[in-house]
Amino acid sequence: MNEKLIRLLYRLGLSSNYTGYYCILAAVEIATCEPQSLTMVTKWLYPKIAEQLGTNWRAVERNIRSAIDVIWKRNPLGVQQLSNCQTDTKPAAAQFISILVFYLQFDES
Repeated sequence: MNEKLIRLLYRLGLSSNYTGYYCILAAVEIATCEPQSLTMVTKWLYPKIAEQLGTNWRAVERNIRSAIDVIWKRNPLGVQQLSNCQTDTKPAAAQFISILVFYLQFDES
């Protein structure tokens, strides 16, 4: 699934030169194995990612938000297509991670 996620992030406009790229990779990996982590993003998911990446949870949150900003500016239609939802506002971090997890688990392509 990691290769599919990498291709997806590049297609959305996020490359590996953003720290948030690695945070999103870790978040999706964790949330795929432990879906309940999406219900406790600040208390559980971000600290776990921070531990893996050797940083703190606030930096993880900021980097994910920054990555979502980049994606939203470059390809809002791509995000809308992934979520099957027409919206004028960018998704929150937990919502975006959830969209990616769902797409990767259930997309047929």
